[in-house]
Amino acid sequence: EIKMIFDVDRKEKGAYADSKVKKEDYLKSEKMVPLKANFREAAEKAVEGKQGDLMRARALYDLVIERMRYMKYGEGWGKGDAVYACNSLYGNCTDFHSYFVALARSVNIPARFAIGAAVPSSRNEGGVGGYHCWAEFYADGKWWPIDISEADKFSSLSAYYFGHHPANRVKFSQGRDLEVEPGPLTGPINFLAYPILEVEGESVKLKPIFTFKRI
Repeated sequence: EIKMIFDVDRKEKGAYADSKVKKEDYLKSEKMVPLKANFREAAEKAVEGKQGDLMRARALYDLVIERMRYMKYGEGWGKGDAVYACNSLYGNCTDFHSYFVALARSVNIPARFAIGAAVPSSRNEGGVGGYHCWAEFYADGKWWPIDISEADKFSSLSAYYFGHHPANRVKFSQGRDLEVEPGPLTGPINFLAYPILEVEGESVKLKPIFTFKRI
């Protein structure tokens, strides 16, 4: 049994500057977020006539909300596979935001993926159901946080989730195809939400438990 305990000061998040990050790094293709012609065609059609990257990103945000449905059905969802999301038009938060990242990068808007957990607002302690992910895009000299899957669930908050995150979330990691040292034998990590364990070269499934207590 391994326990990790953190004291976290949580705050609402809006657009912010980050001079340490090269935005060009977030225009590249990734294993499950490739830059394909169908993404570019859909994105170019959605942003046609829009002025500035902020408004262009909003058009892509609206496009994903319009097309995608939050569903956990069958196989393939939950991997953050942008091609799967585009073809199936359903999935969970990883699929929603991978689709957005692919669309944004296709029209030269830097975008990136992040994952963590959402702390329940209705109680002061207890379990956290699992991971949650979101995305950020770069426009007007700032990174803008978005949460499309939550906007799809709660349409009355769709304007809020374009450029804001509530204070109920904690980020674990950022990016895809993560390389660490020492790394797993299976290669770069798709995204890091849960602990990864290998025993003698074989992957071992874990059942992590997340709990919180509001101080």
